[in-house]
Amino acid sequence: MDAFTAGLLQRIRATQSDLMQARETGDDFLAEVEQAELEDLQRLAAEHGVDF
Repeated sequence: MDAFTAGLLQRIRATQSDLMQARETGDDFLAEVEQAELEDLQRLAAEHGVDF
């Protein structure tokens, strides 16, 4: 696994965790921000053939 793939997967996992925490604490604004970030990261992964 190259550094790009490893970094991208780490960012996806971290963002998923942050999204769950935002939802659990009821922070709707932060949840929206994290959801958008996660979607961007997933799109980037798909464009580069990275399975997540």
